[in-house]
Amino acid sequence: MAQVMLSNGRYRARLATGEDDIAAAQLLRTQAFATETTDCDVFDGLCQHVLVEDMRAGNHLVCCFRLFDMQGGSEIGRSYSAQFYDLAALTAFEGRMVEMGRFCVDPDYNDPDILRTAWGAMTAYVDTHSVEMLFGCSSFAGTETEAYLDAFAVLKHRHLAPKRWLPRVKAPDVFRFAARLRRKPDSKKAMLRMPPLLRTYLAMGGWVSDHAVVDRQMNTLHVFTGLEIGAIPPARKRLLRMIVG
Repeated sequence: MAQVMLSNGRYRARLATGEDDIAAAQLLRTQAFATETTDCDVFDGLCQHVLVEDMRAGNHLVCCFRLFDMQGGSEIGRSYSAQFYDLAALTAFEGRMVEMGRFCVDPDYNDPDILRTAWGAMTAYVDTHSVEMLFGCSSFAGTETEAYLDAFAVLKHRHLAPKRWLPRVKAPDVFRFAARLRRKPDSKKAMLRMPPLLRTYLAMGGWVSDHAVVDRQMNTLHVFTGLEIGAIPPARKRLLRMIVG
């Protein structure tokens, strides 16, 4: 029986319950990320998968993401993100952590309520499991940096990780935007080019690594993103809990 996390009018979010659900999530990821082969990896078997469905379209899957639950920073070396970033600093984090990954939305849908439902489900999970930090990789489409220079400049000036948690370089191909960019960003252009998921993290007080990994296999640039739950502004917390209801 499906474990419904949140029902928000047209959409509902639930946890995957078996292989068919996970296969559906992998198919949506393959379509959304436009990969040549099915998007799947060993982490699918280690994670819980959240599915957001359109109840007006026969429970059509419109969004999915996966959650890797960890008791604390001592386990962060097992994460997907640890393949690309040196996360040694975060091993000192003592609270419960969840890696949020493979977030995607059906390319045929453009409804902000989908993102709201997804974050409402994430909020419910955080509250239920006393999670103290969310983290993951936030991706920009493509591997060319030019179109995103204003966005990266904003990240440099306003949203770098605290020094005590700052990820170090591990991947062989990176764009060190914090060290290289000297431009004054155009904030309007920056927000237009910022991925929606990352915008939401930042609005809640999230922070990023000082470099982006060039992931040619996934055809993305991504930054490590962290969000300490205790640092979310009270007004934003109230908004998220209104979604949860």
